[in-house]
Amino acid sequence: MTRSHAHTGAIGRLPRNQALVLKALRHVCGPRTAYELLDALRDNGFRAPLTVYRALEGLREKGLVHRIESIKAFVACREEDHDDRPAFALCDHCGAVVEFEDPELVALVRRISQRTGFTVERAMIELIGTCGPCAEAGSGS
Repeated sequence: MTRSHAHTGAIGRLPRNQALVLKALRHVCGPRTAYELLDALRDNGFRAPLTVYRALEGLREKGLVHRIESIKAFVACREEDHDDRPAFALCDHCGAVVEFEDPELVALVRRISQRTGFTVERAMIELIGTCGPCAEAGSGS
C-alpha cells in the first residue's frame, strides 16, 4: 500500500528519456502537461507525445513524478522520502503547487474506506484555492 522512494542520484540511473523528462520537470516552477514537456524537449529528439507519456509513466511507477489529476499535468516529486499518497495544494491564481503528506489525512481516507467497505486503489487529494503570497497580494479576493 505504500511505496518509499529516494531521489538522491535518481537521474543518473534512469533511462535517457525518463532522465530528460524528470530534469525538465525539476527545472520549472509548477506543473506541466505532456504536450508542454514535448515542446520543451523537442531539441532532445522528442517528436511524439507517446514518448513523453511513456517516460512519465515510468517516472510515476518509480514515485519520482506525480500527476495532478484536476489539471491533467505533472510535477516532479518534491519530497525526499514518503509513501505513495501525497496531497497537493494548488493556487488558482499563480499556478503554484505545494506537495505535502499528512499521516492524519491518510488515516482519515483509510477510516472512510473501512467504514464504507470501499477498497481505495488510488487517492488523489487536491486542495484548490489561494496560496499565501497571492492572498497577501490580494489575489484571493
